Order: sequence, then C-alpha cells, then structure tokens
Amino acid sequence: MRLLLPTGELTEAAVRSAARGYDADVVVTGRIAAFLRPAHLLAIARGGSYDLILVSGMCTASFEAVEEELGIPVRLGPRHAVDLPLILPLIGRVELSRSVPADELLRDIRRKEAEATLKEREAGADVAYAIAGCRIGGTSRLKVLAEIMDAHRRNDLPAEAARMAAGGADILDLGFGFDATPEDVVRCLDACRDSGLPLAADTQDPALILAAIAGGADLILSLHEGNLPDAGAAVAKAGVAAVIVPGEASLEENIRAAEEAGIIPIIADPLLQPVGSGLLASLAGFRPVGYPLFFGAGNVTELIDADSVGVNALLAGLAHEAGASVIFTSEHSDKTRGSVREMRRATEMMALMGGRPYPKDLGMDLMCIKEKRRRREPPIPYDREVICGPIPEHLEYDPCGNVRIGISGGRIIAEHNGTAYTGSCWEEVVHALLDHESVSLLNHAAYLGKELYKAELALRFRRSFEQDGPF
Repeated sequence: MRLLLPTGELTEAAVRSAARGYDADVVVTGRIAAFLRPAHLLAIARGGSYDLILVSGMCTASFEAVEEELGIPVRLGPRHAVDLPLILPLIGRVELSRSVPADELLRDIRRKEAEATLKEREAGADVAYAIAGCRIGGTSRLKVLAEIMDAHRRNDLPAEAARMAAGGADILDLGFGFDATPEDVVRCLDACRDSGLPLAADTQDPALILAAIAGGADLILSLHEGNLPDAGAAVAKAGVAAVIVPGEASLEENIRAAEEAGIIPIIADPLLQPVGSGLLASLAGFRPVGYPLFFGAGNVTELIDADSVGVNALLAGLAHEAGASVIFTSEHSDKTRGSVREMRRATEMMALMGGRPYPKDLGMDLMCIKEKRRRREPPIPYDREVICGPIPEHLEYDPCGNVRIGISGGRIIAEHNGTAYTGSCWEEVVHALLDHESVSLLNHAAYLGKELYKAELALRFRRSFEQDGPF
C-alpha cells in the first residue's frame, strides 16, 4: 500500500523515522502539520499514485472534497507523530477514521476487543460452583467482593449498594459490627436486594448469621471453630455458601468441620495480613486446599498510605498467581474511594493475560495519572521571549460580580448572582458564563478557566475541590 504522509517541519524527523520500511512519501507542508488545508493537500497529492493519505490527527479541516476529487481516502493519523509507529503496522487491518484520531480510535478498538475476549472467556470457563448466578473458581475470572462496612449504620444503603454494583462489584458484602441486631441484618439485606448482586453477610456472631440466613443471604463471612457449632448446621440446611477462616484451629481443621456440618459451597480464606504485620508470610498460606480461595486485599489497601490504584493492581496480580477465586475490597476511607472499580479493572487485566507473561498491552489498563509513553515533541520555535511574573498584588474585581465554583452530583457548579451554571466539563461552564455576559474582564475569564478546570479534574479523579486552593 502506497502512502502519503503530509507533515510539518517540527515533526518531519519523527515521521520519516516511522515511515522507514514502508512505501510512503513524506511531504513537509509547512511549519505545523495540524494547519494543513484541503487546497494545499490537493496540490500535493494530485498526480501521485497513492492508496491512502494519512494526515495529522490534530487537523481540524474536512478533507472530504479532496477524497472526492482524487478518489483517495484521507484519514486521520495519530495526534502525536511519536505514536505513528504504533499505527502504520495496522493500516489495511484497521479502518481508520475521518474524524477520530488514529491513536484514540485504536485505543477504543483494543478496549472493545478486550471486553469481547473477557466475555467469551467467562462464558466458556469451567467453574467450581455458582453463588446466586456468580460463577466462582475454576478458570473463571477472579470475582470482586465489595464490602460496605457497618451496613446497619448507613442511611444511604440502597444508593451505596447501587454505586458498588455500578463500579463492577460481583458480590456485595454487608459488614455488621457487634452492636448490630438480627433485625438490622434482615433490614439491610432487604435494602440491597435491588442491586442485583449476590449478597454476603459479614459477621462472626451466630445470632446474626442465623438472621442473615433467614434474610436470604447468599454467602456468609466468616465461619470458624467459634461459630460453626452454633451456626454450621443452619448454613448447611439453607444451602448458603460460606467463607471458612482459621481461628484457634487451623484453616484445614475448620474446613473439615464445615464439611462434617454439610456446608456446600465452601470458600477458603487463609487470611491475608497487612504490610508490616506479616503480608509476605501470610502469602505462603495460599496453597491448594480443595476449594476456591478468598483473597482479603481490602485490609492491605486500607492500611497503607499509598494511592489505591497501584496497590490494588499489584494485589490482584498476587491473588491471580495465588490461584484465588474471590478478592475482597472495601472503600471504607476516602483514600480507597474507587477501589471497587480499580479492583474490577485489575481482575479483568489478570483474566486477559492468558498465556502472556505480563499484564501489559492488554487493551485496558489502570493508568490514571502517569502516561505509558512520554511524548517528546520538538521544541516550539520563537523569536522573542517575555519572562512572566509576578502577578500584580492589586486584585481587580469584575464589575459583573464574583463567581463561586464547586462540584456536586458529578457536575461542576458555577454560581453567579443567584444563578447556577452547571456542566460536566469546564468548557461548557465557561461558555455559558460568557454567553450570559457574566464575565467582562480577561483576567477574570482566565481565572475562571483555571478554577473550572481544577473542578473538572477533581471530578475526574474523584477528589475534593476547594476554590482558590491547590489541587
């Protein structure tokens, strides 16, 4: 396939390097590739024998007229020239777009392929058993069990359950403290029924376990020698699944006691310890015991002051290597908010590995702040430099009035003279303020752009926002 690759002076070297080995003409069209216009492209391409013209993904002009006149498809390449080596090998195999940059299109295609692969593998997986339709063990994906701690004290339980389900939880775990009553357990289970998830009751109190069985729990966390004599027979009679843990007796001894009580299905939890309290030693306990294994990642994530994204990804990898079938996570603290979504993505990455040696280049990832490949664009040319700052100490107030900015309900709010302008991105709100003549000074408009973009970032990264405060 013969290609025409128009580029700018600033990116010529990168494009020529990427085009090496391909039947391609690299033509410099001006200083910056994104400024290419249809008439200029037509003049360059006319008389050439090309099968495809690949313009910069930064181009905003429409090249449909060029296509019609020449009969040659014109498609957007990547936004950054350094990404061109990722795109050229796919030409002829992937249909590129007139409107979506190739790097963005490729990311979407790979994500959809990954999602389809996950669905296919899960449908064909062998499983140990199912808990209320949730496939556990065997070759099925590691399942995320998400905990709502002290569920009986929550006044927003249905909404929290729905949020956990939307975040990707496979099983919802309701934790009950020692101050909970049997009535609390039944009430909480009823409140979460509409989540559509299998429901687990997390308590070691026999009275609360019996209440959970009566309330329709699908899974009990956790049974050991201290409560098996009082609750084991009821769990077995109801056919409710149970997580078995070690106590004074070993895990193997408690599993035998659960078997003797007739409990099926059984999930074995060797008890993962936090960092500093025996994490490494506890990993040795994750060995085959004849039943699916439970990996308590939540306690590790909660008890370390580090961003949960990377911690959860690593713990999911450890759970995968340990052969675990269920991974436990929670969002008990602000720092672990979002852990359910992170853990679900991490388990999907492990499932996509297949025969690969590493969980990378899978079509999905857990990159949030850092970028996988740093783009090194050429420096911007200029003739004169103005050293900026400091800003004037005197603050000039806008005659149109002040604007208060905040976030609520997943949207940005900008209040001006009693009117709230709301939107999901900063541009929407800025344009609304300008359209309604709520801003008259350029410095005020620049300030609002800065603060509104901070608000958008706070929403995107699920962080708090304070106007005039640091992000």
